[in-house]
Amino acid sequence: MFKKIKKLKKLKEIKTNEFLSQIISLALSSQKETDNATIVFISFNFFISFNFPKETDNAIIVFISLISLKVINNIFIQMFIEVKNVSKQYSGHVALNNVSLEVPEGSIYGLLGPNGAGKTSLIRIINRITHADSGEVLMNGKVMTDADITKIGYLPEERGLYKKMKVGEQIVYLARLHGMTKQDAKLKMKEWLERFELTEWENKKLEALSKGMAQKVQFIATVIHRPPLLIFDEPFSGFDPVNAEILKKEIIRLKDEGSVVLFSTHNMSSVEEVCDEISLINHSEIVLQGKVKDIRQKYKKGIFEVNLTDGTTFEYKVPEGMSNHDAIAKLNEEYDLFGFHEILPSMHEIFVQTVSE
Repeated sequence: MFKKIKKLKKLKEIKTNEFLSQIISLALSSQKETDNATIVFISFNFFISFNFPKETDNAIIVFISLISLKVINNIFIQMFIEVKNVSKQYSGHVALNNVSLEVPEGSIYGLLGPNGAGKTSLIRIINRITHADSGEVLMNGKVMTDADITKIGYLPEERGLYKKMKVGEQIVYLARLHGMTKQDAKLKMKEWLERFELTEWENKKLEALSKGMAQKVQFIATVIHRPPLLIFDEPFSGFDPVNAEILKKEIIRLKDEGSVVLFSTHNMSSVEEVCDEISLINHSEIVLQGKVKDIRQKYKKGIFEVNLTDGTTFEYKVPEGMSNHDAIAKLNEEYDLFGFHEILPSMHEIFVQTVSE
């Protein structure tokens, strides 16, 4: 790839659109042999050394550079999990019908849907507990096999711990089943118990713990071996608001440290807070899919919260056919505006609307 870069550098004259075409083509042709960070780095340095016309403003060059880097970065977003046209039936009941989705690297992906929609069936297929009747699931571009189970941490909706075992012993035992050494497992167990304020319970049996505390133990056992893929089925079930918030922060931290998180939940507020993307399954099919922020924008209804200088606050719906700009200008003529912002629908509202259609 470096030889190709040098060859391009020898060109004395090249138009911006030609450059964009060539650098993206170069990046695409080199993706198998060069990591993404290197491609972006080379692209950026190529732009710096590029001979733009003398009359070109430096700000324009920087702007075009940043746009190009964004385009190239989008091209190289790697999908960690790819579900392709998966279908599953149980005794004539269709659980999944031609379901497809992509979970990017470094993301938290929400799997949503009403009870019986097919979420758990899909999770079980990804987790290799059951197999699809048709379709396939890929991990890092390769069709998943049973060997990939070691790369997954799975927290099922129905929790399962050995109630007669001590907390510390159980976590270490499960960690060793995932390939950790006894020494590493003990070290990480103590770190996690401290993080969840469970240190004093290390030598207590599971049956002595409250439901919420036992949930924490199961979460620790799921993530302790730091698998690249974490699958949580209703992870906030059984937690009070305070502990649910702690769990959210831990999930985000795990993502920031490199794990891909796929979780199913009915807690729509947590979807808004932690999910990058979602798929909504209803009646065995995906009916809504995309980035959370884009979905909320798509379903907005032109409703603004308006704040006046006298402290009055009210909601205002932009009349049909009127632009937001004209609506605000009209309000500004009638009131002494202090501020305003558009109200986006919550994921709960979007969920209810979509599954009711």
